[in-house]
Amino acid sequence: MNMLPRASEGRIRAAIVTGAGQVSVEERPFPQPGPGQVRVRLEGSGVCASNLGPWAGPEWMTFPTEPGALGHEGWGRVDAIGPGVSTFGLGDRVAALSYHAYATHDIADVEMLVPLPSALDDQPFPGEPLGCAMNIFRRSGIGPGQTVAIIGIGFLGALLTQLASGVGARVIAISRRPFSLEIARQMGAAETMVMDDHWRLIEAVKQLTSGAFCHCVIEAVGKQWPLDLAGELTAERGRLVVAGYHQDGPRQVNMQLWNWRGLDVVNAHERDPKIYISGMREAVEAVVAGRLDPSRLYTHVYPLEGLGEALDATRDRPDGFLKALVTYK
Repeated sequence: MNMLPRASEGRIRAAIVTGAGQVSVEERPFPQPGPGQVRVRLEGSGVCASNLGPWAGPEWMTFPTEPGALGHEGWGRVDAIGPGVSTFGLGDRVAALSYHAYATHDIADVEMLVPLPSALDDQPFPGEPLGCAMNIFRRSGIGPGQTVAIIGIGFLGALLTQLASGVGARVIAISRRPFSLEIARQMGAAETMVMDDHWRLIEAVKQLTSGAFCHCVIEAVGKQWPLDLAGELTAERGRLVVAGYHQDGPRQVNMQLWNWRGLDVVNAHERDPKIYISGMREAVEAVVAGRLDPSRLYTHVYPLEGLGEALDATRDRPDGFLKALVTYK
């Protein structure tokens, strides 16, 4: 890994993925904002599991990446303003939906910025995944008194556990790692189960719910077995919410079961940037109000030069890992 000093005057530091599992940090000229844009002096970025496909070096991937590419969970302060911008000022702290955030600076359209109030000044704020959690929760339709199973307690599953329990739902958290299940309990889960045996889990949830199963099941893993399990745990006329990122090929579904139970199946992924931003705004409100507290979920923090280690940890999930951040000083 190429270790460089702090960016010099007129230069930024940016991570460049040069090949499968290989990254360097290099200096580049400052990018300049165009009309309707600002430049953000980033404080850091979350590391997203969606980066793991490119990080593995598949045939379709082109190396080297653009400077800062793959990073999209950045936050920081506005340090340059393009023509026609009046909604943000220099020094404003923001969460940015931008796409070169593995760098000390990035450019963003003003529509892709969410202001961060002073109450959050001392907190990291990877806005995009926090906004995803809010959008998934909204589409899940979870309410008081419902029984909800969440399969997969990573960063997203833990946030959804807190949101669901916070509105009075009974949450059953299912995960393969004891550490994740402990986090789920801290986030309000009423029941936790080790994800080990398909039929044992079905029987355990059946007993907990007196045979009725769950009003809502959120699959937050992105693999075939959790999707199969999600269908089995969903009650008649219940909602099966697909929140996992299924990026490794086609899936099969038990359509006979889905038909028989009359399930509502929600693919809770968004592509409209405006909806991402709406979720990010809701996340700011939820964190300020105390309905959402992600602070204990940021388990591993790396410098920009440690991005490769952060990506490896996101892939390998060592004990005690939930979410990695890279931070820039």
